[in-house]
Amino acid sequence: KITPLQSNNLPVNALGICDNPAFGKTTASFVTQLTLATVAPTFTTITAAPAIDSVHLSVPYFIDASKTTPITTGGNTYVLDSIYGEPKAKIKLSVYESGRYMGNQIGTAQKFYTNQNTEFETHKILYQGNRLNDDVNKSQNDEFFFDPSQHIETTTDAAAKKTNAYIAPEMRLKLNANFFVSKIFNAPASSLATNIDFMGYFKGLYFKVEQSGTDKGSLAMINFAKGKITIYYKEDKKTKEDDPATTTIDETVIERVQKTLVLNMSGNAASLLEETNPNTDYDTSTKNPDRNFGDPKLYLKGGEGSLAVIQLFGSDLYGADGTTGSPNGVSDELDKMRKEGWLINQANLVFNIDTEKMGKLDLTTNKPASEPDRIYLYDYTNNVTIADYYLSLSTTTKKTSKFGYGGFIKRDATTEKRGDSYKINITNHIRDLVQNVEATNVKLGVVVTEDINSPDMFELQTTSANITKAPKASVMNPLGTILYGGIPTSTDPLKDKRLKLEIHYTKPK
Repeated sequence: KITPLQSNNLPVNALGICDNPAFGKTTASFVTQLTLATVAPTFTTITAAPAIDSVHLSVPYFIDASKTTPITTGGNTYVLDSIYGEPKAKIKLSVYESGRYMGNQIGTAQKFYTNQNTEFETHKILYQGNRLNDDVNKSQNDEFFFDPSQHIETTTDAAAKKTNAYIAPEMRLKLNANFFVSKIFNAPASSLATNIDFMGYFKGLYFKVEQSGTDKGSLAMINFAKGKITIYYKEDKKTKEDDPATTTIDETVIERVQKTLVLNMSGNAASLLEETNPNTDYDTSTKNPDRNFGDPKLYLKGGEGSLAVIQLFGSDLYGADGTTGSPNGVSDELDKMRKEGWLINQANLVFNIDTEKMGKLDLTTNKPASEPDRIYLYDYTNNVTIADYYLSLSTTTKKTSKFGYGGFIKRDATTEKRGDSYKINITNHIRDLVQNVEATNVKLGVVVTEDINSPDMFELQTTSANITKAPKASVMNPLGTILYGGIPTSTDPLKDKRLKLEIHYTKPK
């Protein structure tokens, strides 16, 4: 079981509700600092103070480019990517000013953890007793959903010609304008002088997620770092100066001009996860793993979830030849491979999915639960990557990067493309164990991953003798899968489904 762990400054964050009967219910909230796009802004008052027209919060969604189709009247029809649950299922979304400072501590970056939602809830600041997204349109708050529709912005030039701009789907929330008059326009100049000053003054935003009525909700992966708040306002501007030499009449012309001020969602940020109603089998298995003989099922769950630990090869009963002598601290199977001089051509770990358990209906959609597209295997003993990961080519496309390393889900076309298995290439890992007698047969960890290009490890809030860290990419992924594990016996009806180590080798004569 992965207990609360570090969750700040992730490349993507979950927002929403994912209710999977095989694991439980995940409610994902979010908190972020804000920065001024331009520090030390000035506001002009000649005859009247600046006045805010509107304040919009916008964060782009991920889209499936392969399913984007053009509209003859302009723009496109889109399908959102990285959405789990019914696409238009509702959640209750409330945005508050955060009262919890998220800046760095002296000498170290401040860390935040998945279980700190209660802390941010306690420190949230209401504006006149309400949230900031207080629009009467319920799709802005109590009945929010991830809308796949494009946005159309129309501008009119001096000749009255209208031009449409088509914006890809994004979260768009109207925020309370009076709050920003008070917080930004009436702020002491010193509070806006630098972003360090600003983040101490305006500590950020807290996105709180709750269930919307009886709706089961949905969950989206979002890159909040691309989000912003745009304040649209008008202020005075002199468009003509008085020339006292030409007339005694004041010729000064003052106009109200449209301006914008932008706040970026940058700085420290954190995913806040609440795991409730856990499945009994999942809860029991992850809290009481069989560390001696292995478990029949391996539960992998992202977020504040779970991982599996694998020990390759069998027991150590004999010496270096694997058949005689006293135990030498090396598996007898590995000793025999070394003695016989195996030349490793290819080695894979094959994980079969428990399709029956994973095929149960998702409480959100009444369809089988979404499955992670990829899993990640690493050196659990030392919390580092294995050689095959390191040697596999990286690309900027995270879904296909490290292709040679593998870990991709294999789907069965006859079962609505449900997952059947995962395969990971560990050729170099096994080759090193066989060829290098000094190599240690470390334990291997397996997790779901959101980004194969992100091998960093995040710390658990409370460490134990068994686990101190978990992969960062697993924290980002809200999904889970159930795999067959354990050691098969001759009478095991599921022996063909059990975890397999495939080794293709050449034995010297």
